[in-house]
Amino acid sequence: MEFALSEEQSELASIIRALLERHADSRAVRQAADSERGYDNALWRLLCEQVGVAGLAIPEEHGGAGFSLFESLLVLEELGRSLAPSPLLSTLVTSEALLAGADEEARARLLPRLAAGEVGAFADGGSARLVLDGDRATVLVVATGDGLFEVDPATAERSWTPSMDQTIRLADVSVDLARATRIARDAAPARERAALVGSVGVAALQTGAATRALDMTVAYSREREQFGRPIGSFQALKHRMADMLVEVETSRSASRAASYAVASGAENATELTHVAKAWCGDALTHVAAETVQLHGGIAITWEHDAQLVLKRAHALGELFGSAHEHRAALEL
Repeated sequence: MEFALSEEQSELASIIRALLERHADSRAVRQAADSERGYDNALWRLLCEQVGVAGLAIPEEHGGAGFSLFESLLVLEELGRSLAPSPLLSTLVTSEALLAGADEEARARLLPRLAAGEVGAFADGGSARLVLDGDRATVLVVATGDGLFEVDPATAERSWTPSMDQTIRLADVSVDLARATRIARDAAPARERAALVGSVGVAALQTGAATRALDMTVAYSREREQFGRPIGSFQALKHRMADMLVEVETSRSASRAASYAVASGAENATELTHVAKAWCGDALTHVAAETVQLHGGIAITWEHDAQLVLKRAHALGELFGSAHEHRAALEL
């Protein structure tokens, strides 16, 4: 199933892509990943202040733009295509968890900060491992069996956890709930929303990364020559790239179907999210491997971006659940 974007949605995607092409080329991505923050703060401010990406799905009364989650996920797809490190996914998960489960006073206090570009992190448990952007968030929300809590980051123990993909920031987070502020007695709605949005957000990132991998491979096949002709003219390679194209386009369909369902609150949102996370994860893993194979020896060098795609595929494949875990959750 393919979803035709509205004129406004297409324009949003085009604006984000143009900004990223100017400010998140290969060199900029590597510099951002190696920086102390782990992302390009100037680019993040540009995206937040000029486009308002952090507040697209936040209601206007809380400082956001009042659009739907679908628009935010379109931005994530473009970020995935650029491979640029960004705190958007963790911030989006945090804001959606607050909207789903926090009391009104907490929403009124915290959502405007997130909409303005502060980084959010959502931790499931008082002592949580591998929390996305957990060590650099200024808005920290924790879900436990005792409820949903707002935690002052200065009171938490947070340590960066190195990972294969340097463009994704993970951390171990431990909090003292006695020093936290309870913002809901039942954390279940926030937990469920965070898991759903996180999964569909990763599927959007995976779709974007697969698109980048395909574009790189097709461009290289037109430039690289063997036996006096471009390698892209060889029938066997055409077939492999055609298979990659099918995987990319079906990923986009699955991702956007799940994105729309989650954004609109459709009854089958959870089912479509499981399908998208499983399909997009497997597709990116295969497309990334083919990208390395079809580039040949240059793809395994540090200087080439194929290794960034391969690492991103492995990292996203585990974030918010692996493909086999999401397949197992589907009722057959």
